[in-house]
Amino acid sequence: MVKDKCICVICRASVAIPKRGNLERHHKTVHKNYEKDFPPQSELRKRKVSDLISCLKKEQSMFTRPAKQSKAATIASFKISHILAKRKKPFEDGSVVKEAFIEAGETLFGDFKNKTEIMSAIRELQLSRPTVTRRIEVMSQDIADKLKHDIMECTYFSLQFDESTDMTDTAQLCIFIRMVFNDMLAKEEFLTIIPLKGKTRGEDIYDVFFNFVKNYELPIYKLVCITTDGAPAMTGNKNGFVALCRANEEFPSFFSFHCIIHQQVLCSKVLNTEEIMGIATKIVNSIRARSLQRRLFQLQLEDRESAEHTDLVLHTDVRWLSRGKFLERFQELLPEITAFLDERGDDTQILKNEKWLTDLAFLTDITMHLNTVNLELQGKGKTIIEMISAVNAFKSKLQLMIDHYTPSMGQCEIWGFCVTDSNPKDTNYSKSTAPHNNRRPLVCKKCHTAQRS
Repeated sequence: MVKDKCICVICRASVAIPKRGNLERHHKTVHKNYEKDFPPQSELRKRKVSDLISCLKKEQSMFTRPAKQSKAATIASFKISHILAKRKKPFEDGSVVKEAFIEAGETLFGDFKNKTEIMSAIRELQLSRPTVTRRIEVMSQDIADKLKHDIMECTYFSLQFDESTDMTDTAQLCIFIRMVFNDMLAKEEFLTIIPLKGKTRGEDIYDVFFNFVKNYELPIYKLVCITTDGAPAMTGNKNGFVALCRANEEFPSFFSFHCIIHQQVLCSKVLNTEEIMGIATKIVNSIRARSLQRRLFQLQLEDRESAEHTDLVLHTDVRWLSRGKFLERFQELLPEITAFLDERGDDTQILKNEKWLTDLAFLTDITMHLNTVNLELQGKGKTIIEMISAVNAFKSKLQLMIDHYTPSMGQCEIWGFCVTDSNPKDTNYSKSTAPHNNRRPLVCKKCHTAQRS
């Protein structure tokens, strides 16, 4: 039997209906001399049958092995193309990967008995630029088809909107979707990204989104919630994006929320740290902006064994975690920065001022704590319960820090503020840190207001 068909091992003919009578008729009609040449129960007949079966299996393997190898090479090509796409590598790198495979294989499999077969399989890999492009297009289309199928099958879904500007000064509207199915399974996916080439008013965002709904055939009647970044173009009472969606009769009644991560970032604005950030940013830019100064500073860091880093970090307001990382690196390299500026002849009085250093230490500590909360709120599949728990935990931690502020004998104990607590506790320390004890309840109050909203 070969693929549910009866095959004669002598002539390779197939019998349409696998019945004993049909098989006997074929044997007696086509091979009528077989009984005389190879008598039944004889050793000659046994050897002949064994040889015929063995020959048939070899013929089958000659056809099936290349097919299996070709399939394996195609699967491997898809997997490598997927890795290139995930790592955002050029499609031409597929040829480089294949070349590296071949060079490594010659060394790794040199002593293997089946080296020839292994190298042959590697050379069959199809990783040219057009091939990698087609592979990624096929995978992309498959993902899009699965996403659309899930949207059509889900019971309800909610949408998350975020608008930002890319490197070419083009506004991009990112849309994420979270779907809920009948079995209470929730799935969260990236839906689409739409460029806003003109203005970014509420009506402009509404127009491009509504066109997407029509072209994509999005079942908008399943919408239950819209979350935005809280910008006026999104939340305006009359011409905002959410208001225009509510005014459209095709949209169902839905909830709207301000993204909790954006609210957490807004809470940090109450610290009023422009003075500290302005000075620190100016100093870092004066070193990083000039190639010669940057190289000299890096050489100084290499000469100092105590330095843990080899360069400074630039700050940008667009990135949520930028300020915390910027201040942390600036605080850790502050002795090296002061020494470098002294050698250069710059004024470093502000970097030696006790009050300013205390302000810097406090700001570094509080932004590091805020970054921790921000990271806890980020991530795929987060529920509102997890997010509110993270905010409540931060508020409790902040309140505990406030309660541990106990000035006595001209000093104070600040629990949980590592950088601030590491500063010298001289007689002026409690006076200089007193304003920070007023800022912490302000941050806590702002978090509570954002949580209620």
